[in-house]
Amino acid sequence: MMNVIRAAWVIARRDYVASVFSKTFLLFLLGPLLPILAGLLFATVGAKTEAETAHPVVAVIASPADGEALSTARTRLAERLGEMALPNLRIVAPAADVEGQTRELLADKEHGVVAVARGRIETPLLIGPRGAVNAVQGKLALIYDTTRAGRALAVNGVAPPDTVNFSIRTVDKAAGSDAANRAVTARIGQLVLMMLTMILAGMLLSNLIEEKSNKVIEVLAAAVPVDAIFLGKLGAMLAMSLTGIAVWGGTAALLMRGLFPAAAAALPPPAIGWGMFVTLGVVYFIACYLLLGALFLGIGAQASSVREVQTLSMPVTMGQLGVVALASSAVGAPASGLAIAAMIFPWSSPFAMLARAAHSGDIWPHLVAIGWQALWIGLIIRFAARRFRVGVLKSGALKRRRLLFWRTA
Repeated sequence: MMNVIRAAWVIARRDYVASVFSKTFLLFLLGPLLPILAGLLFATVGAKTEAETAHPVVAVIASPADGEALSTARTRLAERLGEMALPNLRIVAPAADVEGQTRELLADKEHGVVAVARGRIETPLLIGPRGAVNAVQGKLALIYDTTRAGRALAVNGVAPPDTVNFSIRTVDKAAGSDAANRAVTARIGQLVLMMLTMILAGMLLSNLIEEKSNKVIEVLAAAVPVDAIFLGKLGAMLAMSLTGIAVWGGTAALLMRGLFPAAAAALPPPAIGWGMFVTLGVVYFIACYLLLGALFLGIGAQASSVREVQTLSMPVTMGQLGVVALASSAVGAPASGLAIAAMIFPWSSPFAMLARAAHSGDIWPHLVAIGWQALWIGLIIRFAARRFRVGVLKSGALKRRRLLFWRTA
């Protein structure tokens, strides 16, 4: 056993040094920046489009008096609800041909109105596409109702009431807001864990295929036990992944503190605390990586080409997405039966327990879960190592050596 560990250490050190102290490792570190930049670009474009869609313009054909009353009512409501909560009003004086004016307003691309309201304030008519009408009619009705209420008070000689200004006293937390904020933290943690695991564990396949194609794996199999090759490669890739995560995490922390301090302060804190949450995140990443990486190594050893790797790894990747979907049930209802099942199932357990860390401050469930995951890691590594041994022996190193022995005999 000590010989296997010693040989595994040599292989792990060799793979780690060859990977980290190379020019390609810099590209590996810069690789995640591309999807992040693309995501920021799409998020910016999507936010702009959403803002334009959520803030439509409604043309109102009304007399000057009615138009002024509607504008005043909208201004008062916007002070309370926010400018984006209500549609903009474009007040237009009525023309001789109201039907033609309505068609012109709907076809006006310069102002881009989504609907046209006309008629008396008591009995208005809203004209426009069905989707636009359904989207703005409730908010527009609130403006009209406020205008009618103000007029009714004015007719009876009653001044409109002053707006209410609350005396405010803040508290540290509330159960409802805490639950919602921690759900956000749990989902962000699961998303980061999923992306890191799937991206980094998949690198094991390409690394193994490269060494099988250039016969390096056969030289190693002739020199050291096959189990040592498996453990060494798994340990080296885990160490390289942790190095990359340390660089990415440090860079992200510096950017958040230096460039986006408000966004960093606005992150909802988990129930267990940021320090323990990050620590558990690293532990659960290691568990995910070993469980999935061992499977990938076992699969990669059976393949002899990149096409075969893609074919064999596809079911594992799709299954991982299903596992993450199962673990997401622990976010909304951490005490439900489905969430408990996700915590017990070994591949979904790290994701579900990370969500639990955001909702609950108890430590002992994580100790039990880590022990349970460690047991399954041992079983999966043992199973995958056997498959790895079979795959490497099929590559021909030991087979040719035995054939040479029998020919010499």
